[in-house]
Amino acid sequence: MPSPASDEDATTLSSQEQHASFWIRFSTRVGDAFSGADPRVCIAFWLFGLINNVLYVILLSAAVDLVGPDVPKGVVLLADVVPSFATKLIAPYFIHLVPYWMRTVIFVFLSAVGMLVVAMSPAYIDGGSIASKLAGIILASFSCGGGELSFMGLTHFYGSFSLAAWGSGTGAAGLVGAGAYALATSAMGFSVRTTLLFSACLPAIMLASFFVVLPRSPLRSAEVGADRYRVIEGGEQVEEDEMEDGNSGEDEGLLGSSRGASDVHKPVHINEGGNWQDQVRLNLRRVGRLFIPFMVPMLLVYIAEYVINQGVAPTLLFPLEQSPFKHFRSFYPTYSAIYQIGVFISRSSTPFFRIHNLYLPSLLQVVNLVVLSLHAIFDFIPSVWLVFIIIFWEGLLGGVVYVNTFAEISDRVPQEDREFSLGATTVSDSAGICIAGFLSMWWEVWLCNWQVGHGRDYCRQRT
Repeated sequence: MPSPASDEDATTLSSQEQHASFWIRFSTRVGDAFSGADPRVCIAFWLFGLINNVLYVILLSAAVDLVGPDVPKGVVLLADVVPSFATKLIAPYFIHLVPYWMRTVIFVFLSAVGMLVVAMSPAYIDGGSIASKLAGIILASFSCGGGELSFMGLTHFYGSFSLAAWGSGTGAAGLVGAGAYALATSAMGFSVRTTLLFSACLPAIMLASFFVVLPRSPLRSAEVGADRYRVIEGGEQVEEDEMEDGNSGEDEGLLGSSRGASDVHKPVHINEGGNWQDQVRLNLRRVGRLFIPFMVPMLLVYIAEYVINQGVAPTLLFPLEQSPFKHFRSFYPTYSAIYQIGVFISRSSTPFFRIHNLYLPSLLQVVNLVVLSLHAIFDFIPSVWLVFIIIFWEGLLGGVVYVNTFAEISDRVPQEDREFSLGATTVSDSAGICIAGFLSMWWEVWLCNWQVGHGRDYCRQRT
């Protein structure tokens, strides 16, 4: 008869074997997911996504400190996104005339100067005007919009893993931007000006990523191949070899194997072979095909989540003795950091998890907006920790729609339309944020006035 000790040893051994088997399967799956990835491409695009978006997040996290409690935070949101929206709306039709290296230099210059202007402007508590701050934010916004449009199009030339790395980098930008700002100003005691001055140095990383880290051969091969394209009557864009033999390339999915640019990734813009009217008509038809399946769900999710972030979150306040904070101003950057954790996780998920129904998470985001707005009015959520969970869930939903929208484009849009489609669809998030900015300016003021009228004046506190 076996002893109890031997039974316990057998159970422990079985448990250890199960754990070892799990980690072996997990590591094998991770290795398979990233099989064929070029580390330099992944690092470069991850840094592109991180640096291009991190200043945008820092500025939104600093909204309360930049304009004070008496100015709707939607003002900062609009200054941070309207120029970006305008850039994404107009630039796809001519930006291909500017080389990628020159675009990168311009974006770095605009973002660094913009952050310096914001940092050096007098604080509102010292009587400083918000006009100069908004001017700096606008410069950074032009850079962010042009950068997203350009680097998203650039993924077309570097294979499927560049898109996954870009998405993960943009998610990390939210986490790094919101987390670092909250840590620097709340935990470490740095001033807002010092924090913003440091952030003005970050765009230099983008230069190193493009000129040092990123392999340039796929882009050079694509540029050489551009002369082989022309627009035929009716606006169709065809490779000259295809006119002769009728062969066409095959589509590839997001996680397909990485291949050389000369095999798959070809530029889609015309040169001297066609006039600009043909190209505009062709691009407008492309946008029409993108609108319902890709643009609308992204527009919807961004409207909902940014009304939450800028219009509702500033009013989601609890008595300090019932919270982990010492100051009311700590709620907002903490919400931002938690939201960005969710965004980072979901934007990094495409190598392991994909969704194809983009409307479901968008509608769930609308539910989040309704629930949090009702709480701001009726105060029925008993603990700030439950709000933290909802904000985290909000970030997951927003990130999963963003990255899976572009993954679906990579899978479903014809290869010859893909570079333009990836860039043009970025206008949806900026359009949603613009709409949310206008809505949130009114909604935050209304919610705050309601709370004050019902005996909760936390939203008017300055500390």
